[in-house]
Amino acid sequence: MSTHPSRHLLRARDLADRRYAEPLTVDDLAREAGWSTAHFAREFRRVFGETPHRFLLSRRMERAAALLRDTDRPVTEICHAVGLSSLGSFTARFTRVYGVPPTTYRATFPPAQRHLRIPACVTMAYGRPQTAVPEKHGSGSAA
Repeated sequence: MSTHPSRHLLRARDLADRRYAEPLTVDDLAREAGWSTAHFAREFRRVFGETPHRFLLSRRMERAAALLRDTDRPVTEICHAVGLSSLGSFTARFTRVYGVPPTTYRATFPPAQRHLRIPACVTMAYGRPQTAVPEKHGSGSAA
């Protein structure tokens, strides 16, 4: 029983999804699929509608956008975290994809500090209204 050709492509696409921040090449993806680079690139484009290289860059831009929205990390650090080495190229590509530079994109979202997640047990412990405990007076006589 042989494996359907699309399974080979899915393995390569999954590799790009998992390891987008690493210096992956089309050769690496083709090797994961078990095909020659040229055959892999043709089939990938036919099946997924974009080249493997463009797919990988798309994943990197999506992850960069998420980091810009959800963290306060510097743009340069985000550029490197998504597997790119040139801040200029990152900014140009991000602007082409999202229509604005990374810093402008970030400014359209609330500060990342508002996204902090507080465990429910902490919220319950510190978020409950405090009820005053009535003081106990000695023998019940009025003062």
